[in-house]
Formats: sequence, structure tokens, C-alpha cells
Amino acid sequence: MRTVLQRVKSASVAIDGERVSSIGRGLLVLAAISRDDTDKDIEAMAAKILKAKLWDDDAKEPPARWKHGIKDIEGEILCVSQFTLHASLKKGNKPDFHQSASGDKARSLYQAFYRRIGSLYDPERVKDGVFAAMMDVSLVNDGPVTIQIDTNPPRIEDPPSSA
Repeated sequence: MRTVLQRVKSASVAIDGERVSSIGRGLLVLAAISRDDTDKDIEAMAAKILKAKLWDDDAKEPPARWKHGIKDIEGEILCVSQFTLHASLKKGNKPDFHQSASGDKARSLYQAFYRRIGSLYDPERVKDGVFAAMMDVSLVNDGPVTIQIDTNPPRIEDPPSSA
């Protein structure tokens, strides 16, 4: 599973000009299910997002950086399904989506992810887009802070030594 977290002052989703979801201060979570994802990936991603320390502690002087998570600031979360996060342009200029899960699997696991975020946090503070719809996503970045998280990140090779 891959997510992109954007720390926002506000975010919303509209379909055909009609707003379907909106949040104030919090996180916009773009979420993509891969063809290899399982319930274990959903659980791990939901927990990781809710533990991520993306806000400063302004009560300290000077402010302490990266000290608070979404629960600490009582923020909101807007989840948006985004299969294109698994796109590849390795072979030509047309995106290849072979790493993305098929429709039924993606829908099922995405909905499980959305429900899990709500159950681990507060369902009233967690909003959703519309799965597989053409959505207009608007946001006002807070920072900007944008972070990508993968449940199965690629291995990073040890850098060559300069000896």
C-alpha cells in the first residue's frame, strides 16, 4: 500500500461541482492499494498514519519540531482513493498501472483502510472521497508538508563507501 500524506489547513472533494467531503486542519491522505496488499498492510498503514508526528509543539520556546500527531492536534483526516500512485513510466510515456490492485480488491481493501482509520481515531473526524469517481480534490497546504509512505518500501542499497 502506498499513501501520500499532505498536512493541510483545509481540504475538500467535489464531484461535478458538488462538494462531497471537506475537512479543516489535518491530513489529506491519498491512498493506493497494490495488487499484493493484504489486510496486514491496511492495519500497518492506518497505524503508521495515526502515529506520524507531523506538527510542531508551539508551546515550547523555541517550538519543538515534529512532535505532534493528528490525535494530539485533534485534526481531521480526508481519505481519497488514488490508484495512480502506483503508476510507472518505466516503459514509454503512457502510465502503466500493473502494480495497482484490481477494482473489487482495491475497493474492498480501501474501504477497510478507511474504516480502520476511523476505528483507531474518531469516525466523526475521518471523511472520505468517492471510490472510483472523477474527483476534484482541493487543499490548502500547511507547510507544505507532503510525505509518501509505503508498507513494502523498496530496499535502499548501502551507499558505496568513499574509502
